[in-house]
Amino acid sequence: MAMRAIWKGFLKVSEVACPVALYTAVSTSERIVFNTVNRETGHPVRRIYVDQETGDPVGKDDQTKGYEVGPDEYVVVEPEEIIAAVPHNDKTLSVEGFIPCQQIDDVYFDRPYYLAPADRYALDAFALLRDGMKAAGVAALAHAVLFRRARSVLIRAYDEGLIATTLSYDYEVRSARDAFSEISSAKAKPEMLDLAKHILATKAGAFEPKEFEDRYEAALGEVVKAKLEGRELPKARPARGAEVIDLMTALRQSAKLAEPTERPPTRTTSKGGKAKKTTPAKASRAAAQLTRRRKAS
Repeated sequence: MAMRAIWKGFLKVSEVACPVALYTAVSTSERIVFNTVNRETGHPVRRIYVDQETGDPVGKDDQTKGYEVGPDEYVVVEPEEIIAAVPHNDKTLSVEGFIPCQQIDDVYFDRPYYLAPADRYALDAFALLRDGMKAAGVAALAHAVLFRRARSVLIRAYDEGLIATTLSYDYEVRSARDAFSEISSAKAKPEMLDLAKHILATKAGAFEPKEFEDRYEAALGEVVKAKLEGRELPKARPARGAEVIDLMTALRQSAKLAEPTERPPTRTTSKGGKAKKTTPAKASRAAAQLTRRRKAS
């Protein structure tokens, strides 16, 4: 199934504009999502906003935004006032300049998107820009209004297309000095450094994202599948405390190392909302569907 563009506009360098389309590069749609239900009835529940002081329900038409300026004191901002503050969107990724790829600090990276030609007429201009950036080893720094916000975007050559990564603003990125302030300036001793280099060499590998496993998501899938099939849920293993040993000893050890039950009935929620027992056939089909979904993701 072909990807669907989430934004279309122009990639503009000086007076040259190339029609482009933006596609989501990262999606969470395959993650397991739970709904909140009433344990007794199996009915889904919904959220109701209430006045914090009176406890009375507040309808959607009576809700607005407020910025807290003091204890229980808010400046009320109306929806139309927020809309008026949204910057003008001219559907253009305006390139302000090109920077060497080695100068890019990825701590500012926010979210990646695929950037491709919007139509076949844009192929030549798009390929020229992509290949030019590859040859020069540079990335484009652009600005655009995306999803109602003015964003800075870093554009890099990637495979046959481009990757457009939205960047966090400087005020959003916390100072590394605050995190590293208590780290001493002590240097590793030569013997320890040699052992560390040896361990690193024996553990050398390649970046293979397909081999990464979301263990939490997999465990959730197993829980749901076990309940569908009426199996006993896996027991949680007690956490083991870390053993504190001498760093040199640990490095040396690391260097050496381098060289069926009865099925109980399962409660689910029917379309009508009443709790009921799952038939074996339905449980089997649902479990198979969950297995296929996990393999596909």
